[in-house]
Parts: sequence; structure tokens; C-alpha cells
Amino acid sequence: MLQSHDIGGPQTLLRLDNVNVSFPVYHGGSRSLKKAILSRSSAGRIARDANDRITIDALRDVSLSLDKGDRLALIGANGAGKTTLLRVMAGIYEPFAGTVQIHGRISPMFDIGLGIDSDLSGYDNIRIRGLLLGLSAKQIDRILPEIVEFTELGDYLDMPVRTYSSGMILRLTFAVATCYEPEILLMDEWISAGDAHFMTKARERIDSFVKKASVLVLASHNLDVCRRWCNKGVWMDRGSVRAFGPVEEVVAQYHAHEY
Repeated sequence: MLQSHDIGGPQTLLRLDNVNVSFPVYHGGSRSLKKAILSRSSAGRIARDANDRITIDALRDVSLSLDKGDRLALIGANGAGKTTLLRVMAGIYEPFAGTVQIHGRISPMFDIGLGIDSDLSGYDNIRIRGLLLGLSAKQIDRILPEIVEFTELGDYLDMPVRTYSSGMILRLTFAVATCYEPEILLMDEWISAGDAHFMTKARERIDSFVKKASVLVLASHNLDVCRRWCNKGVWMDRGSVRAFGPVEEVVAQYHAHEY
């Protein structure tokens, strides 16, 4: 069950209690399919539901809480449950058991191209994307000059996005996605942003963006990035929490197990 509240009161902004998520595997009667699933050692546990369907337990009894100022690294192999956990926090997946309590606005950075309409101009897309982020028209008008300057797209912003190169689209979407002050920021891997010139600007911008967040949850295979940005870590393994605590301690436990 997802429970959302306004900021204020307790410093705990995100709390999960005994969260469980499972996905049914349709047409799961095939022996070859079951064998393939079993061969993936990092995947969630295989079970059966009340209707005797094969299910994958993607998350099992996950509990953790994050206070204002916490930066949490989600660590683990592919299929360990990191992305599923992020999507539960974002409200995309609803747990079949357990609770998720949120105090503040969730800002997921999973797909920064969400809401882009190739037939509309860059300016129109900036406004649409801003509205999707929950910004008001006045807020968008206030930050529009800064977004325009950052993209370096100039007169192209008057043209349909379908005329843009992939690098130009990335500049546009990245600038809009990082134009506001997040409360609870969820990121799946670190953001990269194209050519070398723009990467320098993008690194500075994403650094500033993350610093503004009250809480950061980052899923990444780059342990150096995890150490740099996070003060806490959770080691996920087959949908369960193997360790939760200071990031250096969790990384050390993960290294000892993997290597």
C-alpha cells in the first residue's frame, strides 16, 4: 500500500515496511521457460500464487527508512531487485504486501525523454515536460530563459523536435529534467549527456541537482559513484536486503561476497 503525505513533522521522508512484490509468469507451464528462469541465479525466487501460476518474487520483506539528507546507493547484481525497488518507491509498482510511506514529492529520473512530442517545437516540449514534472505555468515561465541558455539550441527551439539530432534531443530533455529542486530523487544509473563539451556542463548541473534533493536513491553498478554520492547503502540479492547501513560497510560486504 502506498501512502503519501506532505513534507513536515518527522524527518523520515521515505519508509518501507515489509514490502513484497511479485510478478506472474504467464504461459509458465513450459519446462523450458522454468528451466531458463532457474538458470538465472540472480533473479528473484520462483513461487506459485493462489491460482497456481508461476510467479517471480521480485521483492521480499524489504524494510528501510530514509531521513532528510540521506543518500542511498542500491547495490547488487543484475536482477537483484534494484530497479523494482526504485519503481515501488516511485509508485509505479504497488506491493501486494507491506507499506510504502512517502513524505514529499517523488522525482523519478528513469526516462528523461518522457512526454517529448516530435511534432511540437522545443519551446512547446519544454512547457509540456515542465507540467508533467508538476510545475505551474508561472514556474515554467520563470525558469524558461535558464533552460534555453543551457541547451545552447538557439533558434532550433522554434522548430519541431523531429528535426533535431539525437544529441540535440538529449540536451533538451536533460535541461528540462534538471530544472527544478527535487525532494525525493530516484535515479537508475548515473546520467550521461552526449558530446564532450556538453558533458562538462552536464556533470556540473547534475551535481548541483542532486545536492538540492532532500533524499537521493541511486541504483548503480558504479561503486565509485555510489561512494562519492551516498552515505548509506543497501545490498540487494534476489529481491531481499542482504545488508543496509553506511555505504562503505555495505560495499565492503558486497565486494567480499562477489570477489
